[in-house]
Parts: sequence; C-alpha cells; structure tokens
Amino acid sequence: MMGLGTLARSIFGTPNDRKVKSVRPLVQAINAREAEVKALSDQGLKDATAALRERARGAEDLDRLLPECFALVREAAWRALGLRAFDVQLVGGIFLHQGNIAEMKTGEGKTLVATFPATLNALAGKGVHVVTVNDYLARRDAEWMGKVYGMLGLTTGVVVPQQPEPEKRLAYQADITYATNNELGFDYLRDNMKSDLGQMTQRGHNYAIVDEVDSILIDEARTPLIISGPSQDRSDLYIRMDKLIPLLPESGYSVDEKTRNVTFTDEGNDVLEEKLREAGLLPETQSLYDPESTTLVHHVNQALRAHKLFQRDKDYIVRDGKVVLIDEFTGRMMIGRRLSDGLHQAIEAKEGVKIEPENVTLASVTFQNYFRLYSKLAGMTGTGLTEADEFREIYGLGVVEIPTNRPVARKDEHDAVYRTAREKYEAIVKAIREAHERGQPILVGTTSIEKSEMLSGMLRKDGIPHNVLNAREHEREAQIVAEAGQPGAVTIATNMAGRGTDIQLGGNVEMKVLEALAADPEAHPDEVRARIEAEHAADKERVKQAGGLYVLATERHESRRIDNQLRGRSGRQGDPGRSSFFLSLEDDLMRIFGSERLDKVLSTLGMKEGEAIVHPWVNKSLERAQAKVEGRNFDIRKQLLKFDDVMNDQRKVIFAQRREIMESRDIGEIVADMRHQVVADLMDDFMPPRSYPEQWQAEALYESVKLKLGQDLPILQWAAEEGVDQDKIRERIVEATDKAMAEKEAAFGPETMRSIEKQVLLQTIDAKWRDHLLRLEHLRSVVGFRGYAQRDPLNEYKTESFQLFEKLLDGLREEVTQKLSALRPITPEESQAMMQNLLAQRRAQAAAQADSASAGQGGSVANAIRVGTPALVTAGTENGALQPQPDVGLVRPGFDVEDPSTWGNPSRNDPCPCGSGQKFKHCHGAF
Repeated sequence: MMGLGTLARSIFGTPNDRKVKSVRPLVQAINAREAEVKALSDQGLKDATAALRERARGAEDLDRLLPECFALVREAAWRALGLRAFDVQLVGGIFLHQGNIAEMKTGEGKTLVATFPATLNALAGKGVHVVTVNDYLARRDAEWMGKVYGMLGLTTGVVVPQQPEPEKRLAYQADITYATNNELGFDYLRDNMKSDLGQMTQRGHNYAIVDEVDSILIDEARTPLIISGPSQDRSDLYIRMDKLIPLLPESGYSVDEKTRNVTFTDEGNDVLEEKLREAGLLPETQSLYDPESTTLVHHVNQALRAHKLFQRDKDYIVRDGKVVLIDEFTGRMMIGRRLSDGLHQAIEAKEGVKIEPENVTLASVTFQNYFRLYSKLAGMTGTGLTEADEFREIYGLGVVEIPTNRPVARKDEHDAVYRTAREKYEAIVKAIREAHERGQPILVGTTSIEKSEMLSGMLRKDGIPHNVLNAREHEREAQIVAEAGQPGAVTIATNMAGRGTDIQLGGNVEMKVLEALAADPEAHPDEVRARIEAEHAADKERVKQAGGLYVLATERHESRRIDNQLRGRSGRQGDPGRSSFFLSLEDDLMRIFGSERLDKVLSTLGMKEGEAIVHPWVNKSLERAQAKVEGRNFDIRKQLLKFDDVMNDQRKVIFAQRREIMESRDIGEIVADMRHQVVADLMDDFMPPRSYPEQWQAEALYESVKLKLGQDLPILQWAAEEGVDQDKIRERIVEATDKAMAEKEAAFGPETMRSIEKQVLLQTIDAKWRDHLLRLEHLRSVVGFRGYAQRDPLNEYKTESFQLFEKLLDGLREEVTQKLSALRPITPEESQAMMQNLLAQRRAQAAAQADSASAGQGGSVANAIRVGTPALVTAGTENGALQPQPDVGLVRPGFDVEDPSTWGNPSRNDPCPCGSGQKFKHCHGAF
C-alpha cells in the first residue's frame, strides 16, 4: 500500500522537482536564442559578450542577461571544444548562478557547466574564482575551458603553488581564475601579511564556484590553513617520551574509537610518574597534576595518541625518511601537510625518522571562514544531498539535485553481510574472479593502503591480474584510471583515488593514442587514432554486454557520501553498471556503530560458513548508523566553527585595519591619537582624576614618560607647582611629545616620516597579532575544563578572548608610540660604518658557506632555516559538551632568506633574518 508521503510526492512532485521545473522557462529562453547566436561570426561572439559586459557594468541585473549570456557560452563551447551543453547542464548552470550547490552525477559534465555562471558573473568585472581540489585539475580545467572563455573575449588565469608573485597577480586580475582551495586560502593570508597594497595578489572575493564542494567545504572544514615560522627544537623530548609508551600496561590507557580519543587511566598516570622520575624528567616533589608539568603532560599525551590512534599505512606512510599523511577521504598522500601541536613530531619519534621542529603560527584561517568571505558562493558535486543541512546552516547554500541527461542504468545491490572478515574476503575474491572471467571491468574500493595491498596479495595468489591505486602508486593514477574500464580490468583503489576523472567503458581513447605514439614515434597520428577508436568501440560493446563497470566496495565508510561517491564511478551517462558492498561484522563501522541485534539475528538464523545475509533491513540499519556518525561529525564541526568565529571576528578587524593603514596616504593623525591615548592612560595610572596631589606618583610618571615617550620632562617640578592639576600636566606632556615628533618629521622629511610611521604600525600590528594567536591557542586548549565547573566553555572563550583583544589594542598603542619616540636619523658616519660592517659580515658568511660546501655539507642559508607546518583536531566530550581539540591543518613554509616580505616582523633587537649577524634594527630594519 502506498504511504501518504509517497502518494503526495506522486501528485505534487518533490520540492527538488518543483525547483528544477521552475527554471525550465529560462532554459527555453536560452534555446530560443540558439539560432540567432549560431549565425554570429567568431568576432560577433566577442562583440556580443562585450556588449553584455557594458550592460553589466552599467548595473543591469545579471539575471536579465542570463539567457543571452548562456546562449553565447553554449555556442562558444561548441566551436572551441565540440561540446554542446545539454539542457540539464544549463539547469545546473542556472542554479550555480543563483548561489546553490548543483548535485550532478559522475560523467554529467560539471566542468563545462561551470563555464556558464562563471562567464555571466565575470561580466561585472570583479573576478570569478573556480575552485578545484588539486593543482592538476586547476591547470587542466583552466587550459581546457580557457578556450571557451577565449572565444568570448574573456581572460583566464590559473593559480598554483610556487608561482612567481607577478604571474600570480596577473592570474587574479583575469576575468576567471582557476585555483585550488589551499592556494586561495594561503594567498588571502599572505596578502594580509604584506606591507604595501601593490604587493597584494587577490583583488577581492566576489563569486566562487567550488568543484567537489563536499570535499572542500565538509571534509576539509576543520582544516585550518596556517602560515608558520620556526620555533625551538625539542626532538630529544619527543624521543624520550616515545620510549615510555610501550612500557604502559593495556590497563594504563583507554581508547574511544567513536571519538578517536585516547586517555591515560589512573593506573597509567602512576606508571608514567614513576618512569618519568626514573628518567629524571619529573622532580620527586612534583606530580603530573601540577601546573609545572603542563609541557610533560602535553608530550606524553601526544606520544600516546601517536601510538594508539595513528596507524602506519592507514593514517600515514613513511616515504623517503618522512612521515606523510594519508587523506582518509581520497586515499591520497597529503604532501606538505603536517599534524600540529607536536603530534606529527610524536609520530616521527615513533617511526624513528628525523624529527622536524615545531612551528609558531603567523596567520591562520579555516576553509569555512575563508569561503564565507565571498559575496556569492556556489558549488558542484556528485554527492551533496546527505550533507544538505550543513551546507544550509554553515554556508547558506541550498542543494539542488540536477536530473541526469540519460536515466541511470546502474544496478545498486543490497549489502551482503558476512560473519567474519575472512569469509568476506573469500567471497570478494570469488566475485572478482567471476566478473573478470566474463570480461566485466571491476573497481574494488578499500578503506586503507594496508587492506588494498592485502587484497592484492590474495588476487596474486589466485592468479588474477590487477592494478592497485593508492598513495604509494599515485604517480600512475591517470594511467590506472584510464585502463580501469577495459574488458576484465581489475582495479583496487583506496576510497576515492582517481576522483576528478571518469572511468570510461572500454578504456580511455586519448591515453591509448598517446601510449601508441610514444611506442612508435614514426606512426601517423590519424591512422593510430582510427585504429584505436575502432578497437575501443569493440571493447566498449563487449564491456556493456558484460554489464558495465562493476563497483565492489569492501567496507562501508562512516559517511554515506563517500559510499555514494564510490558507487557513482559506475553508470556514467546512462552506461550500464553494477555496485555492491561486501561487509562483515568485524568491519570497523559494524563493530563500533552496528547494533548488537544484527549479530543476534545472524546467530538465530544459524548461518553456514561463507554464507551472507542480504536484506533491505540491513541497509536501513547501516544507514542509520552512518547518519548518527554524520550528525556527530556535523556537531563537532559546528562547535569548532563557533570557537573559530570568535577569532574570525577579531581577524577581520585586524586585517581591515591593516588594509586601511596601507590605503591611507597620511596616518600621522592615527599615530598622534595613539600617542595622546598613551599619555591619557599614564595620567590615569599615576595621577588619577579626583585624586589629591599628595596621592600622585609623580616619580613613577616621570620614569614612564621617559621610557614610553622618550621625553625627559620636569614632571616632578610641575607636580610641585601651586594650582597645577592633572589636566594641565597632561596638556604639557602632549605638547612636548607633539613638538618632539614635529622636529623628527622636519629631520626626516614629511614623506619619509609617513612611510616610517606606516611600516612601524604594520610591523607592530603583525607582531601583536602573532602573539595574540598563540594566547588564543593556549586558551582554547584549557577552556574545555571550565565545563567541570558548570560554566559554558564557549562563553568563557568569548569573554577571555575579548579581554585579550583589548590588551592587544592597548599594547599596540604603547609599542607604536614607544618605537616612534625612540626613532632618530642615522648620522652619515654611522651609516658608513654600518655598510662596511655589513660587507665584512657577508664576505665572512660567503667564505664559511664555500668551506661547508667543499666539505660535502653544502646548502644555502635558506636551506638551513627550517620552516613550516600545521594543526589537528579530534573532538571529545567534557560534561556532555563537545570540546574542540587540535585539527589537521595545512601549512606553507612562509620564510625565504632572500625575500624580506616573508620575514614577518622581527623584533628590533633580533638578529637580522638575512643572516648578516647584525641586529635587525642596524641592518634591514634601519630607518
């Protein structure tokens, strides 16, 4: 019998159906212009686009320009690429323009869809960013779709790591810019560390289309992007702590697999204290609970997490003597990314590789807060509906399911559940053999490198030829994916390795042509292509007859979305296909989240060896377990975002203030206001309002004015004068300091003085902000414990972080005033002596480097300076409330000895980063 909900949907349609139906008139309007646009010459296309650009810049609503613009783009794509967009692709483009997420199945042409809203929104001249998940896709899509934009007279740019700044600046000036999410975030941070507007690369955040939006805005949402600098090396401490963990009994710690957390038990603490005292790391009179033990506790905690939560070949691999993280969602190596808070160092100690020093944060931002900077945001993915609530709540994005051009012909089978992992893998090998023998290509999804290699070993034993695609084989990714659709091909892949490229039935023609020409350079390309296309047509037909691509998953992932992504590799563009999941009660998801009732049901049924249970109820039970995990992960991300929002508000204030300073030609008034406020604060401290002269601390005021304002004033005499009050003394101090600054301005010249003031102000803001970030990190690590006192950790964090921000602003005024007060011009004699000293230092340094190189220890100063990496978060619970802990962050080295713009803000008395050996204030920091 039909349910009421099903009945209503059959009559009225789903909300999604109604949304799609609502844009049909726009699609008809676009189609109605097709004949008119086809009649235009190539130059006519450019002229028509230029006319639209004029109308858009004349403030005409882009919605009114949409039908004409989309018709032009469709024709440009046909002429440039030989691709004519389907109506459903136009529907996707319309929803992207409206600021939604378009969920489109694999093979439906998302890359082309993006060109429609990108072109329309580029007409306003404010730039459009198309965001991809890796550098390869950014380059490929920019080159491929750049031909379409070129037909319309628009410019295309691509932003990639290690790109020269002038080139990057030009890429951001283009009408449409392709870039990875990481590089966009890092450029935003780098721009806000620059000291001159001309050095900035980005030109604002107008409109972004995020490809694989679920991967970027959900999977990486807890990942802070961090630019860091070097800190002290504590390798020895990590090594010593690492040796303690194997000495713990199993009862010394408890592991919570659901929250990925591990803690010491009371017994474990006792054993640790004893071992730490034996090692001379913990004084006899001190315990791990004392405040003085904070550093030790931090290090042993990270060592415990490294040993008990992070597994080699699942969470990371060791490659070329380095610990390289594995992305749990894609199975790819995350080169350049490190765990923060000392966790990466703890894993390096565990694996016995070189321990890289920890780093201090210079600037950071989360993807959540970066992408919320855009005036309008849109996204594309094959799987977004399961996370629709999160997209709506965090980013204000709706998810619209776009119909496929052809009906999906893939058969999705019910899960098969076995009692043990051994039975499951035996059944998997049998299913692979059967499919291979009938010529059906198989994509086998695994959850870790270890399991992919174990299954590979079983197939080798069985004599089944196959390819393995995991982090170890990532260099061959394109080739393996190209071969994965050939008759009888067996491809074992970790999770979503190969995402971003289609598995084509019969194999990839382009890849085969390139291989054939590489093998026989004398062959004629047209003849080779004709031969391979004929072979491919036969192979494709054979694969279709065998049932299309067979996706066989060996486990369920915690997220339904990842499972759906794997399924979506099969059945592209109406191709036949099949998908099935083979599970066992020993799988992590089943063991941790599956109901015990399922085990009882299987026992009651008295299942035989090698037998599986296949039933829709099993699917429902698993989906409920996955939905619980997704809900919990969403709560964690939401809670983390609430904490990051506090810092984000402060970040916006600081970055806006920096920009205002850079844009101002004259900041003399700002600096004067700061100086006058410092005077007022000093008066309040030492000669408070409504106090009597005998209560004044005139001597302390005299010393403070001398130190902070650089003025030796007769304050003691002023205070002893008859009838003098606080206001009179304050006015005299202000007058004296203003006069002193006016004299300095005359000595330096107004233009130079303005430049000095600007640099001092920016450098001081950056130094104070860096210290503030460190304080916020420390506050965040301890605020969770306030829950034990029945106080809301988030409110505590908000209150205390605001107080810290006020202190930052107070300290900023004082430091800027003090630095400018201590300023004086360098005499010609001092300048000459400094230059001679600097030249001598450089010669000595060059000689030392030459000696080092000849001894086989060559390398530049830049190589000797270690820079760079990240931050990690798991979430535990304190008093029932979700608590933020560190999360995986991605860090770019931010320092280059040859480039002063990467030095941050050295203290005036620090050694100069250029390596001269002089203090910064006497070298590159000299005024």
